[in-house]
Amino acid sequence: MKKRIYITRKIPGEIKSLLEQDFTVDMWHEEHIPIPKNILKEKITQCDGLFCLLTEEIDAKLIEHAKSLKVISNMAVGFNNIDVETATKYGIAVTNTPGVLTETTADLTFALLMATARRIPEAEQYLRSGKWETWSPMLLTGQDIWGATLGLIGLGRIGTAVVKRAKGFGMNVMYTSRTQKPEVEEQLDITYKRLEDLLQQSDFICVMTPYTKETENLISTEQFNLMKKNAILINTARGGIVNEQALVEAIQTKKIWGAGLDVFASEPISKDDRLLQLPNVVTLPHIGSASIQTRMRMAKLAAENIKKVLLGEDCDYILNPDFKNGATST
Repeated sequence: MKKRIYITRKIPGEIKSLLEQDFTVDMWHEEHIPIPKNILKEKITQCDGLFCLLTEEIDAKLIEHAKSLKVISNMAVGFNNIDVETATKYGIAVTNTPGVLTETTADLTFALLMATARRIPEAEQYLRSGKWETWSPMLLTGQDIWGATLGLIGLGRIGTAVVKRAKGFGMNVMYTSRTQKPEVEEQLDITYKRLEDLLQQSDFICVMTPYTKETENLISTEQFNLMKKNAILINTARGGIVNEQALVEAIQTKKIWGAGLDVFASEPISKDDRLLQLPNVVTLPHIGSASIQTRMRMAKLAAENIKKVLLGEDCDYILNPDFKNGATST
């Protein structure tokens, strides 16, 4: 009898077919509507492998209902939507899809930085609404990118890729992270700084660190008070790292100049959220990896991760290598 896989969102047919070569595959039929919690609870009791997105909260209560589940494959780099500790306890592997989205997310990060600095969405709306009647010296003026100082909070794969783009714009780059990286500093001509110093000296601040208990609300009122008045905050990591109420207050009181956000503490963000009312905040619907090629690579890797775990093959993207020591749920 073939092992069973459940996919929590409609994915391209060729990826589904890849799994159907070895497994019985069932899939939520909607592409743009998340699977209801009660249906996911039912399906997780029936499958050996779960292919999910970051929109699905795979918490302890849900995992405890699993009867034969062996692997949870997240089609994302981040995995704060999954209770990895509980999965490990029940002998369930958790995998993600790093690497394949690095360059695409770095592109989006730098595009968001540029759009915020030069007020591109605001300028487009100004034009489309018929407000442009004449040229004037200070009309829709923004911030220079060339020669400015960029501070990165976190220097993983995506952060390193952002540095390379910033260097093309002649930016001075500094970073902070849990571990200093002298070899990378020399290779990319960047400087390590304590977080406080980075916040005080940067014109642009990019949040590139994973979301963990330690990084929750890492950027809040105290940190905004350290920033320059012309500072622009860019976040393409995870929403909970930045305290959004503190961000709104920092922008409204002109402690900082603006922000570009691809992620939010609660997604999807409400259309009435105060962040969306601020003209100097550029907002995107979590599309960091959203190129056709990259999303296909992510889906394929997520499928390959499930396949390798269920077939007993080596998988390079297991987040909890101790899962085999857990007591498999029965």
